[in-house]
Amino acid sequence: MKRAILIILDGCGAGELPDAADFGDRGSNTLGNLSRAVPGGLALSNLQYLGLGNIIDISGVPRNDQAAGCWGKLAERSKGKDSTFGHWEIAGLVTEKPLPTYPQGFPPEIIEPFKKAIGRDILANKVASGTEIIRELGDRQVKTGFPIVYTSADSVFQIACHEDIVPLEQLYDWCQKARDILTGEHALGRVIARPFIGTSGNYQRVGGHRKDFSLKPPQPTVLDHLKNSGLQVIGVGKIRDLFAGQGLSQSIHTDDNRDGMQKILEALPGLKQGLLMANLVDFDMSWGHRNDVQGFYQGLQEFDAWLPELLKALTGDDLLLITADHGNDPTTPSTDHSREYTPLLVHSPGVKSGVDLGTRESFADIAATLAGVFGITGTGQGTSFLKQITI
Repeated sequence: MKRAILIILDGCGAGELPDAADFGDRGSNTLGNLSRAVPGGLALSNLQYLGLGNIIDISGVPRNDQAAGCWGKLAERSKGKDSTFGHWEIAGLVTEKPLPTYPQGFPPEIIEPFKKAIGRDILANKVASGTEIIRELGDRQVKTGFPIVYTSADSVFQIACHEDIVPLEQLYDWCQKARDILTGEHALGRVIARPFIGTSGNYQRVGGHRKDFSLKPPQPTVLDHLKNSGLQVIGVGKIRDLFAGQGLSQSIHTDDNRDGMQKILEALPGLKQGLLMANLVDFDMSWGHRNDVQGFYQGLQEFDAWLPELLKALTGDDLLLITADHGNDPTTPSTDHSREYTPLLVHSPGVKSGVDLGTRESFADIAATLAGVFGITGTGQGTSFLKQITI
């Protein structure tokens, strides 16, 4: 095979992991619970064609004994449920030590240097929903120019500012200053720029202007090994942010899921040999975190309707993998990520179909499989399923 296309449906989990209760996520099942919350279940004929309904019980997506793909589900070994650890493990880096979180807000040893670096005070410094915090403090941010600093259950330092008050480049500079401060015991996963627009009572986040400043992977991932072997590694969406640009030969920005799907198709002709890794963020950012059941389902329908266009573009030298990085169940009271298995769908005209890949022990099985596909040295983590699907 010459090309691999790896699509991550951000937040589309497939049922609670055995240790979900340790993370406050007992009962989470993003795809399963969503299907039972939608009257009549989910209508996803193309994902059903690939075998999605064979992974777990999804109302409206029955089992397909003639599935055109291979299927399974992946367990996360890393100690977390955030996008950073999820993507790193998919790329072959298992992280045993949890990233720091701040349920009581950030301590003075973080906040005081940050205020000094940006030359002004801050607002909030607490755990909050992104939409709620701009509703609560947007007017004060506009009046004072002070950034809204907040976090969540994940290892994130988020900075929200109105674009008319704090220009994007200044907001990005403040995020970089925070990233430089957050090292050592405070080396959290991501600093995230959260710009918003609008007027009082009608503030809206600008997803396309969001920017993540991630911790660099502490060890090489399969992306590094692919790139160092002379292969192309194209990141679409927030892949660049999550890997701090490491291991990529090209990065393509996207504004939302629709833009991401279009740019996947546009990038494919330029991918001669190597990996295209894409993240479709709206499942998580726009719907999961807002407990928007209907929006989440509509996003799945749009992805499902787009799939045939992608499948037509594949040849026998291509391998398609579809998975997720964690859960984000929109049916539970929580608006945070959930500790879940993730679905795995694999398809190519050049590999077997109808293979049950079972419950895999690590997201890193994808990285091990990619190393086998391209005949390169892997990270030493994960178990390849290449032999199971090879004709």
